[in-house]
Amino acid sequence: MMLRIRLAERCLADGRRERLIGGPVHLGVGQEAVAVGVAAHLRKTDRVFGAHRSHSHVLSTGASLHRLFAEILGKDTGLSRGMGGSMHLWDQPNGFYGSVPIVSGTVALAVGAALAAKMQATGDVGVAYLGDGAVEEGVVHESLNLARMLLAPALFVVENNLFASHMHISLRQPKQATARFAQANDIPYEIVDGNDVVAVQAAAGRLIERARKGDGPGFLEAVTFRWYGHVDWREDVDVGVNRTADELGNWRKRDPVARLVAALTASGQMRAQDLADMESEIAAEVEMAWLQAQADPYPQPERLLTRVFAHQQETP
Repeated sequence: MMLRIRLAERCLADGRRERLIGGPVHLGVGQEAVAVGVAAHLRKTDRVFGAHRSHSHVLSTGASLHRLFAEILGKDTGLSRGMGGSMHLWDQPNGFYGSVPIVSGTVALAVGAALAAKMQATGDVGVAYLGDGAVEEGVVHESLNLARMLLAPALFVVENNLFASHMHISLRQPKQATARFAQANDIPYEIVDGNDVVAVQAAAGRLIERARKGDGPGFLEAVTFRWYGHVDWREDVDVGVNRTADELGNWRKRDPVARLVAALTASGQMRAQDLADMESEIAAEVEMAWLQAQADPYPQPERLLTRVFAHQQETP
């Protein structure tokens, strides 16, 4: 799954650079272990919410590569019928309730969905993916407090990649660990190496199991790093901020995919040929999905009106 996400996002980076994609794409190459580790414990009936960098989140829950590509290309076959692009994704059949580009915009929604699950006694959880920049928004703190007071089965997953847009966390916050906000709200938390999928999966499992049992919310801080810059395919190492080529190179050495492969190879559970075969198979899947999405039709202009309100019924 980490490979699938990575190859898909590299395809999107190429598509954006070649101007085949009209709108911006926020890529998370290098951060794949976070979503994959969390998703290992999720059900189709759980309620997952993303943000502006959510390709990994929706793919990890089982979304179609073709429909993701089609959405980003603005095609009628997309996850949001071509109306949302990269930052407005939806795949509720797989438990992904939506993403928005408004920083922290879905965090309160995830708490509400978690509270609904509690009231419905389904045993499901609400998951909010957010970044270290989002914890600087007031609604996050209100959501942490409300989730704790109502014992909502919510999991707050902070992908702390140290940058909010182009500004390093050391220039924005007195401490780099965002889990201090969970501590302030008496919410159990774990801080993990976000480039170690095994560590992420184990920590997420403990927090999600606790939430399902009715013991309230949890907070998972995964420290990671995005290889690309804030938006599109550029690395953003020359825009006057504290992001250097050396720093990026050091984080690339902590590649979550390569680390898992190395561990599996060392333990005799994977051979070099197994990886090559896997990459070849996924690359073919990505290419086929991309070509299919490119060939798909755009929505008819009148759909701009019929897809505005949920109660409206459009004819096939």
